[in-house]
Amino acid sequence: MYDKRLYVFDGNTPREAVIRNYTTDDFADLIRVQQESFPPPFPSELWWNEEQLTNHVTLFPEGALCVEVEGRIVGSMTGLIVDFDPAHADHTWEEITDGGYIGLGKWLMQSMYEVVVHLGLDRLLGGGRMPGYHRHAAELSPEAYIDKVVAGELNDPVITFLLRCGRTPLAIVRNYLEDEESLNHAVLMEWRNPFKQKQGHN
Repeated sequence: MYDKRLYVFDGNTPREAVIRNYTTDDFADLIRVQQESFPPPFPSELWWNEEQLTNHVTLFPEGALCVEVEGRIVGSMTGLIVDFDPAHADHTWEEITDGGYIGLGKWLMQSMYEVVVHLGLDRLLGGGRMPGYHRHAAELSPEAYIDKVVAGELNDPVITFLLRCGRTPLAIVRNYLEDEESLNHAVLMEWRNPFKQKQGHN
């Protein structure tokens, strides 16, 4: 099981933090964090529920991580293992999660990378919302918007964060998730396990 202890900073003040696997005892706090993190217009029916969280801790407990600061859960990240064909990257959030049954964020992301390395997996892959896109959709295609984010000409709250965490964009996925701000688009982004050889390369 995963257990990492560190200090995070609130301004210049260090705070004790723990990143660990979450359990059934944490479900109420995890749902509270979801509600605080994804307020409207994000659809409330897409918040995790207890049945989905039970599925996560049952099927892949190693990929169910939370972060506590001074004993209070303030974030979580959930992974699942799937077969991925890069030649067929299109999928929806509903398909890849089987309907959802799967600052601090950077530490959580780093911890999930460590799980990927520990289990010998090829990559961490996920669809990133692009909530800034609705402000530029009239003049930019989703691809052009992401090109500008990657070039540093625009800042997107989610995609820029994922870039800072070491993720790289692979493709735009349309109709990924019902999401007004992203106009239902997402960017498929990966982090490749540096200890695994790329297929076809030495």
